[in-house]
Amino acid sequence: MAREFEIAREFEVDTPPQEVWEAITTGTGGWLWPMEYEPREGGAAPFGGTITRWDPPHRFTARVEDPEGVSGQTQNGLDHTIEARDEGRRSWVRYVHSGIFTDDWDNQYDGADKHTDFYLHTLRQYLAHFSGRPVTFAMVDAPAASAAPDAFAAVGRALGLADDAVAGTKVLARGPEPLDAVVDYRTPHFIGLRTGTALYRFFGRNHWGAPVGVTVHNFAAGADGERNGAAWEAWLGGVFA
Repeated sequence: MAREFEIAREFEVDTPPQEVWEAITTGTGGWLWPMEYEPREGGAAPFGGTITRWDPPHRFTARVEDPEGVSGQTQNGLDHTIEARDEGRRSWVRYVHSGIFTDDWDNQYDGADKHTDFYLHTLRQYLAHFSGRPVTFAMVDAPAASAAPDAFAAVGRALGLADDAVAGTKVLARGPEPLDAVVDYRTPHFIGLRTGTALYRFFGRNHWGAPVGVTVHNFAAGADGERNGAAWEAWLGGVFA
């Protein structure tokens, strides 16, 4: 049965408002996935959406009202408010994701709620370490076998992460190539690794009935997104062979 939802978060960052604005409007490939917005009220937004508020660098709202635009929803909205702190050296951010889920409401809400924390954490990592840098993005899904209930634990083992490797732990992870990294996020459903040139995000979407996923936000000069994607797809194929 269709029901409305709202997921709201607030946080502060050591980043001026203009940089936060750029991250959420033109720099989304650095922390989420690449998206394009037409920079005006009434302009086009992803998934057939419309920009309903465009007030740089203070307020940005986009809305989708299309049953086919966003899977499992008849309405989807994102609202960002940015306020300056410490004479513009820092920012306070309020993020609100709202809409209508059409079915399996509890599962969809739980997934969106937990993904929100991981995405916004990745935004803060991007702002702290890579803000404004050109990015090469790759996103891949694991084979269908990765939708099994215990599948995500296999990802941590394949990466060589100890059970006690919590956020802040330095590791030499075993990806398609060794990754000299810091674990910047870890829960039963998500892993974040940060190197000097990239953010690696691992999504245990099996918990919500979908395959495991990986995104790579690579800020190194000359990075090849297609090659990165192929390498991680092959790696996932080996994990879930």
